[in-house]
Amino acid sequence: MPNWPKSVWARQPEMTTLPPLPDIQSLWQDTAPPAPTPQPLAGDMQTDIAIIGGGYTGLSTARALAARGVDAVVLEANRLGWGASGRNGGVVSGKFRLGFAEMARRWDIDTARRMHDIGVEATENIGTLLNAYGIDADYRASGSLRCAHRAQALESLRAECDWLRGTLGDDAVSILSPEEMAAETGSHDFCGGMLNRHGGIVHPLKLHRGLVAGMRRDGIRIFDTSPVTAIERTDSGVRLHTPGGTVNARQVVMATDAYASLTPATRPVERRVVPFRSAMIATQPLTGTAGEALLAQGRSYTETRRMMRWFRKSGDRLLYGGRGAFGKDDSPAAFAALERAMFRQFPQLQGLAVTHRWSGLVAMTMDSLPHLGRLDDRMVYAMGYNGTGVALSNWIGPHVAELALGGTSQAALMGQLPLPQVPFYPIREVGVRLVAGWYQFLDAIGK
Repeated sequence: MPNWPKSVWARQPEMTTLPPLPDIQSLWQDTAPPAPTPQPLAGDMQTDIAIIGGGYTGLSTARALAARGVDAVVLEANRLGWGASGRNGGVVSGKFRLGFAEMARRWDIDTARRMHDIGVEATENIGTLLNAYGIDADYRASGSLRCAHRAQALESLRAECDWLRGTLGDDAVSILSPEEMAAETGSHDFCGGMLNRHGGIVHPLKLHRGLVAGMRRDGIRIFDTSPVTAIERTDSGVRLHTPGGTVNARQVVMATDAYASLTPATRPVERRVVPFRSAMIATQPLTGTAGEALLAQGRSYTETRRMMRWFRKSGDRLLYGGRGAFGKDDSPAAFAALERAMFRQFPQLQGLAVTHRWSGLVAMTMDSLPHLGRLDDRMVYAMGYNGTGVALSNWIGPHVAELALGGTSQAALMGQLPLPQVPFYPIREVGVRLVAGWYQFLDAIGK
């Protein structure tokens, strides 16, 4: 257990100012209902559990605690939906970055089966949440399609599909031929693919704002523009300091994921994930254009390249995203690379405008798995979704709540494995660039 001093006043973050920071302009910002009026914390209050982070994980944990009759307060540094929950790709997926067959090899088949079941539960939970709160978030339970960019990748997908069907009994997966891929996507780039009928797509900011509105109606206290600047250890628990007031609680949950560097108070978890910037672009409306018929089934689509690109429709626009946007801010070069790749893959879009460009951080872990656990007797964390957090972060709340209340996690590997600090963290950006550059080289030469 870490040896906290009586008062934990961390150094200032690596930014010129503390949050709240300006919203990131995106397609989601332009097509979601109006943002709720800011409700910053004012004064001092008492609660059972204080939650740092008002994204999906924090909201999910607060809902679970409220269902058990436990009082919780959510503190968001920026406007609600500012972080990953409001600017992600809206892909509802139950997969993990580490494959299920690899989980079975490293641990055992029962562990792989439980993790697979968790993924399915997490995707189905999105529909349950939308119905429970009466949210219209453009949800489509249309599944996902992994697109093989070369023959060797297709053989790997075929082996994975056979393993899932034969070993785990998952009949929701199947292999598509090159002709079926062309008909499905409108692109002739792919030699086959694996269809997974679990999951789908959603408007992430509509989902988030709907959850906030519903939870506030239920009396759950959610404060935004309230960065936690310090955590003080007290005789009975913790005291969280914000510019407008304090919160005294028995326990604190850190639900900041890739944005733990925003305030000093969340430094205890900052070095446990590697923030990786992911960029997205969106086209003009495609109705009446040559691109109107693309991606007609309304699924999410990912390539099998190491530097993965993904695409989907939102309404009648095409979204195209990928990794490789480095640094602390948006990268014009990354957006330009995405546009070139999109127009090459979908020549039907040539001459049409790209109307939106934005990016956000993905929290990558060293073992490619999300984690929840304890830092000490008064601090719990949940983080590290590795780019597939929409479903999992909305599902994970009851398990985080159980830990915060002194119980043990039943979230399989996510709650069983330690989340160590990232080695050589100060030079993480150099390492990310080197790895990404190597992956880009291998993709370019077809390896």
